[in-house]
Amino acid sequence: MGNYIPLKYYFDKQLAIRLSTLIKEHDSQFDATTFIYKVEQEVEGKKLKARVEVIADQLAIHLPYAYLSAVTILINTLGEENPTEQGMFTNGYHLMPVAKFVEKYGLEDFDLSMQALYEITKRHTSEYAIRPYLQSDMEKSLHYLHKWMKDENAHVRRLVSEGTRPRLPWAKKIAPLKNDPQNNLSLLEGLWKDSSPYVQKSVANHINDLTKDSPEIVLLWLKEECRIQGSNKVIRHGLRTLIKQKDSEALRLLSSIN
Repeated sequence: MGNYIPLKYYFDKQLAIRLSTLIKEHDSQFDATTFIYKVEQEVEGKKLKARVEVIADQLAIHLPYAYLSAVTILINTLGEENPTEQGMFTNGYHLMPVAKFVEKYGLEDFDLSMQALYEITKRHTSEYAIRPYLQSDMEKSLHYLHKWMKDENAHVRRLVSEGTRPRLPWAKKIAPLKNDPQNNLSLLEGLWKDSSPYVQKSVANHINDLTKDSPEIVLLWLKEECRIQGSNKVIRHGLRTLIKQKDSEALRLLSSIN
C-alpha cells in the first residue's frame, strides 16, 4: 500500500516527455520543449480528468492545425496492439490524452476519428471518447458498431458494449440508443456468446445498467430460450442489481437456469 501512486500523478511532466518523444519520430516540427513546459505548469493542482484534458489541449496546440495531419501523427505513435485482455489502463494509460484529443477535436472528421478510436481501443480504450460520437450521429455510429461487433479483436468487440453502456463508470449517463433499450440489446445479442470473458463481462455490466431503468424489457429479452442458452454466467452477473432487490421475475429466471 505504501507504494501506491494515484493514477492522476501519471499525467505529468514525465508523460509529456514520453508523448513528445513518440511524436517527434513522426513530426520533426513538434515543439517538445514548450509542450512539456506547458503540461508541467497546467496540470499542477488538477484532478485526473482535468490533467488528461490539459495534455489533450496541449497536443491540439502543438500538433499541426489540420486535424488530418494531427491525428495521423498520433495514430503513428500508438505502438503495438495489446494482445492480452489486461493492462488497458496500466500499460496503455499514456494514450488516455490521445483518446481525449480525438473525443474533443475530431467530431467534424467523423470517419477519420472513428478509425482513430478503432486503433486506440486495441491498445487503451475508446469507451469514453466514442460517446460524443454517438450523440453527434447515431446512425453513423451504429453502422460502425454493427461492423465492429464482428471484429476479430476482442478489445474492439468490447468497445461496442462498453462504449454504449447507459451508466458507464466515470462517464456521464446517456440514454439508451435512439431512446430505446432494444437497440442496445440488438448489439448485445451479437456479443452474447462471445469467446472472450473480457467481452462477456462488459455485456453483463451493460445488461445490469439497462435493468436499472428498463427491467421489464431486459427480463423479457433474457427469457427467450435462445438467449438463456447463451451464457448463464452473463445472465447472473447482468441481473445482480435485480437479484439484490429480490425482484421476483429475476429470481424466477435465475432459478430456471441453475
